[in-house]
Amino acid sequence: MITGETKSKIDRIWNDFWTGGISNPLTVVEQFTYLIFIKQLDDKQILMEKQANLLGVPIEKPIYTEEQSPLRWSNFKNKDPETMFDLFTKQQRELNDITAFDFMKTIGAEGGEFARFMKGAIFMIQSPKLLDKVVQQIDELPLDNRDTKGDLYEYMLSKIAEAGTNGQFRTPRHIINMMVEMTQPKKDDIICDPACGTAGFLVSAGEYIYHNHNDWFQDKTFREHFSNKMFNGIEFDPSMLRIAAMNLQLHGIETPVLIGKDALSEANAGIENEYTLILANPPFKGSLDYDEVESSLLQTTKTKKTELLFLSLMLRTLKVGGRAAVIVPDGVLFGSSRAHKSIREELVNNQKLEAVISMPSGVFKPYAGVSTAILFFTKTNSGGTDKVWFYDMQADGYSLDDKRSKIKENDIPDIIERFKNLEDEADRERTDQSFMVPLEEIKENDWDLSINRYKEIVYEEIEYDAPEVIIEEIKQLDKERTEMISLLEKQLLK
Repeated sequence: MITGETKSKIDRIWNDFWTGGISNPLTVVEQFTYLIFIKQLDDKQILMEKQANLLGVPIEKPIYTEEQSPLRWSNFKNKDPETMFDLFTKQQRELNDITAFDFMKTIGAEGGEFARFMKGAIFMIQSPKLLDKVVQQIDELPLDNRDTKGDLYEYMLSKIAEAGTNGQFRTPRHIINMMVEMTQPKKDDIICDPACGTAGFLVSAGEYIYHNHNDWFQDKTFREHFSNKMFNGIEFDPSMLRIAAMNLQLHGIETPVLIGKDALSEANAGIENEYTLILANPPFKGSLDYDEVESSLLQTTKTKKTELLFLSLMLRTLKVGGRAAVIVPDGVLFGSSRAHKSIREELVNNQKLEAVISMPSGVFKPYAGVSTAILFFTKTNSGGTDKVWFYDMQADGYSLDDKRSKIKENDIPDIIERFKNLEDEADRERTDQSFMVPLEEIKENDWDLSINRYKEIVYEEIEYDAPEVIIEEIKQLDKERTEMISLLEKQLLK
C-alpha cells in the first residue's frame, strides 16, 4: 500500500506533465512508463556491476557499454536540463547517432517483455525544464520494492479514470479483485485476459497468489510457471500493450505472454484449448464484419456483436475444465436474437454456468452508465448446469453517481462469502437478494439469464380510505382554504 507521501509525489508528476503541455492522460502514463523503464535498465546494470565486483569478474552481457554511460539514468539525472534534454532528443555523434530514448527502443531481449512493444513509441516531452522536473521526481520514487512500485503504478493508472478520459480502459479495481477472489487462481492455472488493456485482471491474479499462496514460490517449477507461462494477455492497441507490460513487470511478473493482435481476428485462429482461467471485461460496443472475424467463432454464435463473439472466443480458448469470469452487458442476458439465445443455450446446456451477478448501472460511471452482469462458467463440452446462482448486487461500496464516492453499503463481501458456500443457497427464497434457479426453468424461459425474470418482489399492501371519505376530506380542506383567504382579505383591507 503506498503512503500519502508517495501519492503526493505521483500527483506532482501528473500535474507537472499537464502544466508542461501534455494533457492527454494516456500520453502522460506512456511518458511516465518510458522514463521508469530507462531507470530500471540502469538499476539492473548497477546490480550487475555490484555482483561482478563482488565476484571479481567482468559483466558478461552489460546493458550499457562503457561508451554508452552518458545514456544511463544515474549519469544524465545529474546533468543540467538542457544537456539532459539533448541526450533524449538529439542524436549523439560520439554514441553512434543514438539518443537515450532510441537506446530504450532498441534494447531488445535484455529489456524484458516491455521492450518488445517499443516500436512506435514517441518521446513527447517538449521542454528541458519538464524533463528535468519529472526525472528528479521519479528518481525519488521507491521503485526498489515490489509491492510499492506496483501500487504506485496502479495509482498513476487510476488517474486516467479520474481524468474522465480513456475510462473504457479501466475496470474498477474492486470489481476485478472480487472476480479474482471468487475464481481463486490455482497453482497450475494458465490465466488469460483476451482484451487485457492495462492488465488489471492479470495483475490482480498475481497479487492474489502473492498474498494468499506465498509458499508456492518456494517451488522452483511454480516460480518458472509464474514468470513465463501463467499470465497471458491479448490487446491490439500498442499503447495499451506497453502499459500492460510495465504494469505486470512492476508487479513482479517479468515475462508474461502478451500478444499484440485483435483477439477476434483470424490472426489468433491457432489459440485453442490453451487456458484454464479467463478473467475479462471485453469491449461491448460496436460490431464487426463477418469477414473480419475468425471463422470458428461464428460456429457457436453467428453474430457481429463483439460481446457475443468474445464469449465464443473464451469457449474456444479454454481447456476442458477451465473456468471463466466475464463482465457482459445486460443485453447478453435477455437479448431475443438468434445469436443471443444460441450463446446462452451453449453456456447453460453444453457447458456449466455457475453464477450470474447482476451489477447496478452506476458501477462504470462516470464514463459509462450501462447495466452489466458477471458470468461465471466452466467449460465442460458436456453440460453440467444443474442450478444457476443469481445475485442482485445493489451496492459496491461506492455511490452510483458520477462522483463514485465511498459509502458504507457494499455487497461484495457477501457475494464472495455466498459464492464460496453455494450449497447453503439452495433454500433461499426468490424474494432474497440471491437464490438458485434450476436448469429446466431457464430452458422454459428461452435461456433467459436476467435476474428480473426469476426474482420475486413482495409489494407491501397499502390500504386507502373509501372514495366518499377522501371526497369529504377534500371538501373540508377546501372550506378551510376559503376561510383563510377571507381572513387574509380582511387583514389587507384594514
